[in-house]
Amino acid sequence: MKIRFLGAAGTVTGSCHALEAAGSRFAIDCGLHQGNEAIERRNLDTSVYHPGQMDFFIITHAHMDHSGLLPRMVKTGFSGPIYVTPPTRDLLEIMLADSAHIQESEAEWKNRTSRRRGGKRAEPLYTMADARAVMPLLKPVPYGQDFSPAKGITARFSDAGHILGSAFVELWIKENSTQTKLVFSGDLGRPNQLLVNDPSTVAHADYLFVEGTYGDRNHKNETQSRAELAEAIARSYGLREKVIIPAFAVERTQEIIFCLHLLRKEGMLPEDMPVFVDSPLAIKATEIFRRHPEYLDDQTRAFLDKGEDPLALPNLRFTQSTDQSRAINDLDGPAVVISASGMCNAGRIKHHLRHNLWRPGASIVFVGYQAMGTPGRRIVDGAPFIRILGEEVAVAAKIYTIGGFSSHAGQSQIMEWLDHLKDGTREIFLIHGETKALTTLAGLIRDKYKVSVRVPDYLEEYTLQPGAEPKVAADPEKAWPRIDWPYLLADTEGKFALLRQRLDDLSAKPWTDQTDLRQRLLEVNRDLTELLSEI
Repeated sequence: MKIRFLGAAGTVTGSCHALEAAGSRFAIDCGLHQGNEAIERRNLDTSVYHPGQMDFFIITHAHMDHSGLLPRMVKTGFSGPIYVTPPTRDLLEIMLADSAHIQESEAEWKNRTSRRRGGKRAEPLYTMADARAVMPLLKPVPYGQDFSPAKGITARFSDAGHILGSAFVELWIKENSTQTKLVFSGDLGRPNQLLVNDPSTVAHADYLFVEGTYGDRNHKNETQSRAELAEAIARSYGLREKVIIPAFAVERTQEIIFCLHLLRKEGMLPEDMPVFVDSPLAIKATEIFRRHPEYLDDQTRAFLDKGEDPLALPNLRFTQSTDQSRAINDLDGPAVVISASGMCNAGRIKHHLRHNLWRPGASIVFVGYQAMGTPGRRIVDGAPFIRILGEEVAVAAKIYTIGGFSSHAGQSQIMEWLDHLKDGTREIFLIHGETKALTTLAGLIRDKYKVSVRVPDYLEEYTLQPGAEPKVAADPEKAWPRIDWPYLLADTEGKFALLRQRLDDLSAKPWTDQTDLRQRLLEVNRDLTELLSEI
């Protein structure tokens, strides 16, 4: 039995764990790599996935970092079944279409720019047609029901408590008359999260693959998080400015609406402060939540049983069209704006940040994880300026980072989930986290449970054999291509030398042209200052 880590190994995005077992080749999850350009380039390299040789996929939940590469797989040769829970099936229908629209739009924008420069034509990662082609392959299976995707393999979904329909996967694999159990946590939810149930637990695994997004920290509790959101609302309401909340369209947006519903009941959301959900995808996702009440928690169902919709507010407005979205920025006075994407790297949130990030009275409230290389991460890390839609924007708004809204388990909650495991686990692999979070969590697990813990690298492959130490094979040159720093620095220094040689040419240009060029050079200078501060 072999497993190869094709993503979410030392990073949070791109989850895909490919296995060869019992004569089959398959993978748990198939997510988009998200972050900087080098990380996202991994999406293009389908050679590491071998889509045409994959027999099936099992998808833990609908977030794009776990499922967003499926259309690319279908486009490049995959045609087998894809096992999901019923809510995941419904969410993928809208989320893959939305992702494909983004891919097509980005390719179109690159081509407009490229044509002016005489460059090559860019192709989208996948198209709307590719996304539609995924849908007939989806095979919904409810929680707790065993299914056999191939001979010698039995699987089961259990509630991971992360988002609607999210699951961890139990696999029983029989090879040479020996049965081995593997468990993949998917994304583990945070107990007491609004809307969804607490994560189910598992009693045994020979090999456990568990996420560690927040392996080095704990979350604030729900009461503190709600109070902090109320503080941001009160602050910007008093200053007659907006509260901008970048939020994932699925789960986080709905949880924030529920939280605002509770704040209004407590008198902490002003009646005259409109709340906008400015994400067509989030609007569609909210309807899917209403369609699956059996997957919601007791608190939510109790609201529904009383005829009270926790996903509704008197001052809640859903904006579908781009004209409606633009009108929000023309609105004079305070408002709460919830918009995607949650990491600020795509979608309408970019426009809201461009219009509000520079305003001292505005509040930007981050309620989810910000991956390396994303605009959201740079804002959270304290960047004084952010480039948004080609414009350099000053960060003058008050920035709130409220970890208690995370739909990922914190460090102590991961450990509590592991407490349910009985003796007999041979190996724990920590995935879906940055290196610091994973190594911190690994040390805690080793100390408490006295079990072997590994933190795999991207593209590492392990051979798993009962009674034997896992054998590891790596491909470092492909996984971590060497960055030629001396060349990059020499090239940059060369361009500055040319600029210095052309000072007379600069001075001879019309004054208005000189001011434009000066502004661009100042932006380069700011970028270099920010780069030096991060080294």
